[in-house]
Amino acid sequence: MSSKTPLLEARKLTVSIGGKTFCRDLDLTLHAGERLAILGRNGAGKSTLLSVLAGLRAEQSGEVLIDGLSYASLGARKSALVRGWLPQVRGDAFASTVLETALVGRHPHLDRWGWESDKDAKIVRQALAAVDLTSYEQRDIQTLSGGERQRLAIATLLAQAPQLFLLDEPIAHLDLKHQIAMLELFSGTARDCGAAVAMVLHEPALAWRFCDRALLMHGDGRTESGPTREILTVDRLSALYQYPLQMLECDGRVSFIPN
Repeated sequence: MSSKTPLLEARKLTVSIGGKTFCRDLDLTLHAGERLAILGRNGAGKSTLLSVLAGLRAEQSGEVLIDGLSYASLGARKSALVRGWLPQVRGDAFASTVLETALVGRHPHLDRWGWESDKDAKIVRQALAAVDLTSYEQRDIQTLSGGERQRLAIATLLAQAPQLFLLDEPIAHLDLKHQIAMLELFSGTARDCGAAVAMVLHEPALAWRFCDRALLMHGDGRTESGPTREILTVDRLSALYQYPLQMLECDGRVSFIPN
């Protein structure tokens, strides 16, 4: 991979469902080490756009490239080695342990008939430790709380070790401590491992703190994107959420609160 090749690129991307257009002619690039927040009201198309960027839903027009190639040319397995996907909703069809579930993240790295090695198990245990689930290895996943299940999903994604993380509400169901811990974890992955991270968030202050860039989705096809400090202004956010906001700053951190 060339350092100048974006890990994610959308070219003139239009995304529509049921006659409603969520984004129109979107041009977007995300390079190694960059962190992008996707913000918008409920129903603005954030999850739909992210699923198109993940290659899981077809675009209306335009194209999506990962590491300079289309999903079709890469194929499912090679795509999974580059792109990691954290959905907003998941189901557990049958009982399994936390360790067994997290090991699924290693499957793109295995041969067709291969089994997980001691190295794979070590990688998974490191991922479980990173999300504060070290002592949960033998727990049935059906006994986990919503927040614990979310952290397990993140651990599974970390075990996959993709270059590009596409995260749909990664801090949903988490308490405040683990919200900050997971955002710091992904920031560290971008900084130390050169991963690119795009995530749907609902809190503009966390986007300001943890992301370099922001994409605002207005739900009618209009989007705005750019550096976080330029895009996340009171005027833009008030228009985005259709409610007046004000910004408070303390010790270099900001909060956006309703008027």
